[in-house]
Amino acid sequence: MLVSAAGIPASNGLQLGILVLMIRNVAVFCASADGADPCYRMMALELGTALAMRGVGLVYGGSKVGLMQAVAEAALAGGGSVTGVIPEVLVDLEVAHHGITKLHVVDTMHTRKALMGQLVDAFVVLPGGFGTLEEVFEVLAWQTLKLHTKPVLLLNTNGFYDKLLAFLDYAVEQGMLKQKNREIVLVAESVDEALRLLGIA
Repeated sequence: MLVSAAGIPASNGLQLGILVLMIRNVAVFCASADGADPCYRMMALELGTALAMRGVGLVYGGSKVGLMQAVAEAALAGGGSVTGVIPEVLVDLEVAHHGITKLHVVDTMHTRKALMGQLVDAFVVLPGGFGTLEEVFEVLAWQTLKLHTKPVLLLNTNGFYDKLLAFLDYAVEQGMLKQKNREIVLVAESVDEALRLLGIA
């Protein structure tokens, strides 16, 4: 059955403008660091476990450090499928996770993002820095250009993205971002809420 990003039958959810088939694989964008607050790693572990429990495959950046390592290890421990996509430069730096289900080694960061986008049905964003922000804004830009209709969700761990969301509202006020495009950014405060919004609870 065709459902909206919130799990609503398409006949009731067309106004969202985001329609997806049943979600089988989710890309998780996140940091290669653990961050200052232990809650960030705890949320990554919870997300990996929850995806595995529901039979949803994890696709991520292929690293064995930081939040990327946490979400992957949790999914593996729960019996889930974990696919990593990592550029050669990071393999050379010895941060690739060779214990996951499948590891794709690609030539560039651009190829990495493109392949991750092809492999998944939705995107979930945990806390992160420049790399994470670049990834999420690129898939959001792709969506505004109608290159895909896959939901993009910020998992707002302990309010990590509050100031970013406020900035997006300011961009709307200043006429730099359309309100309809601002509305495609889904936000959840917990893993359970995130999965409900994506229709995979």
